[in-house]
Amino acid sequence: MTHPLVIVPGIGGSGPEHWQSRWEAALPGALRIAPASWDEPEVGDWVAAIDRAVAASPAPPLLVAHSLGCLAVAHWTIEADAASARTAGAFLVAPPDPSGPAFPRAAVTGGFTLPSAPLGLPATVLASTDDPYAELARSAEFAAAWGAGFVDLGARGHVNAASGLGEWPEGLQVLEDVATTARRAAGPPAA
Repeated sequence: MTHPLVIVPGIGGSGPEHWQSRWEAALPGALRIAPASWDEPEVGDWVAAIDRAVAASPAPPLLVAHSLGCLAVAHWTIEADAASARTAGAFLVAPPDPSGPAFPRAAVTGGFTLPSAPLGLPATVLASTDDPYAELARSAEFAAAWGAGFVDLGARGHVNAASGLGEWPEGLQVLEDVATTARRAAGPPAA
């Protein structure tokens, strides 16, 4: 991977069997956000945690988000100074639908909404046909609103540890595609 990664999990963080945790362990230089409010998420805390992780990255990173982390990334791109210049792109997996029946009440209380502004950076949304937190059509709408590409993963549940993805090589390939798009968007290196 040519870009450093900032891992942005959903509520509670991602456990050791989650693909995000496996990637963090396997890919050198990956950083994980560290909000104080993992279990009772507050959007401002998560946005600040993303900002700290991006600032700590040695180069503009790719944001690798899952579930509520996707909404946190969308909020961060709106609120952070020069977000698009400070990041290479975003890989957004299984964003939840705040208007859906399964959306966590704690996230509503913590101010998580669905930002509908373009992210302003290369991004791809990956979604499952049987995710209990968002219908596939809604996930495609999120991608369109954010100016992101869209990948239908088929039936993969919430694309988490329970989905049995292991190292998730298919996801790593899409991440590499996002990294390639980010390199092209950045242009040639300065001489």
